[in-house]
Amino acid sequence: MTNKYLIRYLIMGLFFLASISVSAYANEVEVVDVQANQASDKTWRFSVTLKHADEGWDHYANQWQIIAPNNKILGTRTLYHPHVNEQPFTRSLNGVKIPADIRTVRIIARDTVHGLSTKAVQLELSSKEVKKITLNLKKK
Repeated sequence: MTNKYLIRYLIMGLFFLASISVSAYANEVEVVDVQANQASDKTWRFSVTLKHADEGWDHYANQWQIIAPNNKILGTRTLYHPHVNEQPFTRSLNGVKIPADIRTVRIIARDTVHGLSTKAVQLELSSKEVKKITLNLKKK
C-alpha cells in the first residue's frame, strides 16, 4: 500500500471515529428554559423545560438538578417515565432551599443512556436571567 492510500485510510478512519463520538452525545437532554420564583417562606419553586429525543423506557430524560456554585446539589426532580410524545416538556419542583448568599444556580439534566448532559443553564436568581453554558464533565 502506498503512502497516499495509507494517509487516505487514516483520514477516513479519523472522520469515522469523530462522527461516532459526536453522535454518541447528540441525544443528550437539553434544558430549554427555567422559571424560578421565591415563595413567602423564602423557598423557591423551579419550573424546568427539557427537550430530549425520548425513545421509551430504555432511553429517556430521567432527572434534573439545581446546583449551587460550590457544586452542592440544592434540589433534584426525578422523572419516572419517558415523554416520547410530549416534547419539550416542563416539570416543577417546590420547596427548594437556597442559602441567602447564593446568587446563581445551574440547572443540569440527565438521561438514562448518556447520564448528565454537558449542556446546562445558569440562572441569576435576582434578575431571573437564564444563560446557556457548557460544563466540562467527563463522560462515561
